[in-house]
Amino acid sequence: MTTLVSVENVSQVFGSAKALDSVSLAIQPGSYTVLLGPSGSGKTTLLSILGGFLQPTTGRVLINGTDCTLMAPAKRPTATVFQDYALFPHMSVGSNVAFGLRMQGVSKAERTAKAQEMLRLVGLEHAFEKKPHQLSGGQRQRVALARALVVEPAVLLLDEPLGALDLKLRRQMQDELKAIQKRVGTAFVHVTHDQEEAMALADHVVVMSHGRIEDEGSPERVYARPATRFTATFMGESTIVAGEVDAQGRITTALGAFDAPGLAAGSAACIAIRPEHVHVGPAIPAIVTAVVYQGSFKRVTATPIHASDILLLARLPAGAQVEEGARISLRFDPAEVIVLRD
Repeated sequence: MTTLVSVENVSQVFGSAKALDSVSLAIQPGSYTVLLGPSGSGKTTLLSILGGFLQPTTGRVLINGTDCTLMAPAKRPTATVFQDYALFPHMSVGSNVAFGLRMQGVSKAERTAKAQEMLRLVGLEHAFEKKPHQLSGGQRQRVALARALVVEPAVLLLDEPLGALDLKLRRQMQDELKAIQKRVGTAFVHVTHDQEEAMALADHVVVMSHGRIEDEGSPERVYARPATRFTATFMGESTIVAGEVDAQGRITTALGAFDAPGLAAGSAACIAIRPEHVHVGPAIPAIVTAVVYQGSFKRVTATPIHASDILLLARLPAGAQVEEGARISLRFDPAEVIVLRD
C-alpha cells in the first residue's frame, strides 16, 4: 500500500523549547490515526504542521508524494475540524458547509447539492436553513465535520473535536465519527489526550511524549504490549514494579521472577501489570487501601504485605465484597505480565 502521508524527521523549535524532536510518521490511506499524549507532548504541534498552520524548523511533510512542507493550508489536500467548531454564526448551516466550495469557485447549484448530500451523511439534512446557534453542541460538531468533508480532502485533521462535549455525547460522537470515516474512506488524523477515545476510534494510535513518538501501532498491540514504560502508564493504568535482569534472562522483582527476552543481564528493567489481569486468589496477601465503585467494576488498590512500597491495582467485579482496610489475597497470570526496559 502506498503511504498517504509521510512525516520525515520533523522538528519544531519555539525559542529554546523543542516541541517536536525529529518525528517521523507514516499514515496510510483510509486509516484512522489518533495522536495521543498529555499536554505538551507535541501532538497538536504535529497536527498544525500537517495542516500547514506551522512550518517545521527542520524536516518535511509529503502528502500523496508531494512535498507540502511550505504549502499554505488552503493549497494542500487537507481540511481541519477544530474543537470550537469555528462556524460562521451569521450564515445558515447549509452556507457554512458550502463555504469551502464557494472559495473554490464551485457554482451555487453544485455547492448547494453537495452541502445537502454531506448534511445527509451526518444526519442533519433537516438543518440546512438553520443557524448554528439553533443547534446542540453535538450537531454543531457534525456541521463542522460536514464542512470539512465536503471539499473531499485527502486527509481530515481533527483537533480534539470532542473535548467540549459531555461524556454521553462524546461517546455517541465517537461512534458516529468512526461510522462516517468508514463510509467516506478518508484518512482521519485525530488529536486527543483521552486514552479511551483513542482506543474507541483508532486503527493506528501514535503515543507521544516530550515531542517524540513513544509507541505506535494498533490500539490492541499498544495496550497489550506497550513498547515503553510511559506507554504502559499513559495508555491505561498499570502497576509498575522495578527489577533487575539476571544471567538466565529473567527479571527479579518483589512480585516474583519473570522471563525477560531480549534484555541484557544486569540491566535495569520493570514489569507492568494491567489491573484487569489481577484477580482474587491465593498468591499475594495484601491490605486494601482504596475501593472505587465504577459501575461495571470496582477499582481496588492494595498494598502487598511483603512489599509495602507497591500499590497493586485490581479491577474486580462490581459485586466483589471488598472494603478499605480489609486483608485480601490477589493473584495474576505471569503470562500477562509486560516486561519493559526501565
